[in-house]
Amino acid sequence: MTDPPATAVRPEPPSGSPSGLDLDRLVGYLAEHRPDLLAGPPQASLIAGGKSNLTYLVRTGDQDFVLRRPPLGHVLATAHDMGREFRVISALAGTEVPVPAALLHCADETVLGAPFYLMERVSGVVYRSRTQTDPLAPAQRRELALVMMDVLATLHTVDPAAVGLADFGRPEGFLGRQVRRWGGQLDRSRSRALPGIDELRERLAATAPDGANAGRIVHGDYRLDNLIARCPDDPASGPVTIRAVLDWEMATLGDPLADLGLLLTYWEVLGDSDAADGNAVADGLGPRAGFPSGAELIDRYAGRSDVDVGPLHWHIALGCFKLAVICEGIHYRHSLGQTVGEGFDRIGDLVAPLVEHGLTAIRRG
Repeated sequence: MTDPPATAVRPEPPSGSPSGLDLDRLVGYLAEHRPDLLAGPPQASLIAGGKSNLTYLVRTGDQDFVLRRPPLGHVLATAHDMGREFRVISALAGTEVPVPAALLHCADETVLGAPFYLMERVSGVVYRSRTQTDPLAPAQRRELALVMMDVLATLHTVDPAAVGLADFGRPEGFLGRQVRRWGGQLDRSRSRALPGIDELRERLAATAPDGANAGRIVHGDYRLDNLIARCPDDPASGPVTIRAVLDWEMATLGDPLADLGLLLTYWEVLGDSDAADGNAVADGLGPRAGFPSGAELIDRYAGRSDVDVGPLHWHIALGCFKLAVICEGIHYRHSLGQTVGEGFDRIGDLVAPLVEHGLTAIRRG
């Protein structure tokens, strides 16, 4: 396994700083590069969610902004690229895809121990659990899911060249590279026996489609709890809307069916798994929580996109493999005591059901 770079090892932050964020060093950097963001003494807190990268709410006087940085310790190569995330939200700022305004990117690891970036704070709700979504009216849950698909369809219609992202990825052979990439991440995170995961990896590699839709902007981790939404209590006060799409660190140019396959993995595989109930990665958000079926979501997407959705068995299998590797990486960091926040102790329980469902999907395909 690859050890983290020396620059990722840093002393405990000063009093008043949350783990992973040294406010004194941040203030010094902002004073030099963005003094307009320093409206008063800083305060910061870790935002719930962000089980991969770390996300903080920073307040300076009457100003709020959000800081993102990679996790502490063991980091999966290329899976926590702050510069990539900053670039894509900057590029999408002028499109119909809702994103937070990008404020500042710092590639210098000596400041906080890792690269980081700042973005605006967008008001709204991130729906992560059934305790949040159960109070919504059935019509609101339905509309929230359908608007989620509308935004994804909008993203996939953006011309990469028109927003300066023509070189953002290599669309040719994208799906095969995804299998190799996540297989490599698995090798760097493997710390226990994982029955069936190597068979899933081999079957995916042997049957990777050409990717007829390749060349679109792909989010890489599109799901409900990576969105900031507005669901008014009174429908007369306005419609359900998505105010921002978050967590772009895995975005690239590739096949949009990869986004659909992963979304269905969250929605129906984890959404129907007892292991997901109350879990930090996915708290059973899907049809079992009163949302529309995955088939209805795909129909909504297909009606608003020129992408040929076709059969999605292989892409669901890829989604299962990818998410299993991500969960195993989080589990590994948790076992080393390198996670920040709560809810990590059960993430490793998701790996086995994901592998099982992935094998079922690819055998059907």
